[in-house]
Amino acid sequence: MSTSTIKVQKENEFSYEILLKNDFSELGAAIKNLSLDKRKVCIVTESNVGPIYLDQVKEQLEQVCSHVSVFTFPAGEKQKNLDTVNDIYEHLILEKFDRKDFLVALGGGVTGDLTGFAAASYLRGISFVQVPTTLLAQVDSSIGGKTGVDFRQYKNMVGAFHQPVLVYMNLSTLKTLPDVEFSCGMGEVLKSGLIKDEAFYDWTINHMFDILDRDTEILKEMIAKCCKIKKYVVEKDPKEKGERALLNFGHTIGHAIEKLMNFELHHGQCVGLGMVAAAYISYKRGMLSMEELYEIRDMNVGFDLPITFQGLEPEKILAATKLDKKMEQGKIRFILLKAIGKAYIDTNVTDEEILSALDFINGDRIDHE
Repeated sequence: MSTSTIKVQKENEFSYEILLKNDFSELGAAIKNLSLDKRKVCIVTESNVGPIYLDQVKEQLEQVCSHVSVFTFPAGEKQKNLDTVNDIYEHLILEKFDRKDFLVALGGGVTGDLTGFAAASYLRGISFVQVPTTLLAQVDSSIGGKTGVDFRQYKNMVGAFHQPVLVYMNLSTLKTLPDVEFSCGMGEVLKSGLIKDEAFYDWTINHMFDILDRDTEILKEMIAKCCKIKKYVVEKDPKEKGERALLNFGHTIGHAIEKLMNFELHHGQCVGLGMVAAAYISYKRGMLSMEELYEIRDMNVGFDLPITFQGLEPEKILAATKLDKKMEQGKIRFILLKAIGKAYIDTNVTDEEILSALDFINGDRIDHE
């Protein structure tokens, strides 16, 4: 398999490469190219990923770094909080890390968010490298410099924009990814096409069986396209003052369901639900046809994402959306679709529209009809 390099850059602000590889064998050389060799590095990973990939990554870093330490935390979204960040700080202080040392995030989105926030805030900012091992992290969260943690019941409420200096993707890690994690990543893949690229959305549908078979070349093509979409949006709007908010398609309702379910549903599953709800609002406003709405919903089914929730009161979900960090002057910045591949920001979505959309994905209501 050939390798690919995608460069993310904004003049006078940041510049880094996304490397799509088929193993970890070039990680050490990539670190050396950044002049981070001979520095201390801390690999931050979690209890599911560490036993599979830590030794390979550590071996690469030991060839070029003066000292390699490891911080491992228990897997799960519930660990994405300030307590875990405090533990990372203490580890770095005891290991005498200074401003020229760096961190490596080895894992999925939770690991990347935690590590990035620790890097952004330790000694007012040190470098970090993203080594994403899940599909969701490879197509979305490892790119663009959004870092942060959940605060109590509030999703991603504490964070910072802090770009990585490198994103190194070993695509073979997807072979060991549990099916539920793979399907969660597909939610973000579908999102990429829905908001920016109708042709890519159609390509994803047409290659569904190859994708589900985890065909190496198809996955590489798919991930590279998602990275290019994310790169384009991030370069235009690094700190989400405008267009970058389009990447939050499905996230407003998705985040509300996620926290009310106490993270029992995965992030990607909740975003999938949120996308169906947002598509429903777009349909009711006459921007999507009924066929397009049901195609969006059915693609969730095709990629093993949920299309209904159960056990939650719609009014509580509505209330939770009002606590979203994307609120602006008391209004939700909701992402809707003018058409497949054309998303826009709307600040006038009503409570009635949200409740109607929740009705459409409410499994309890459907079950009782």
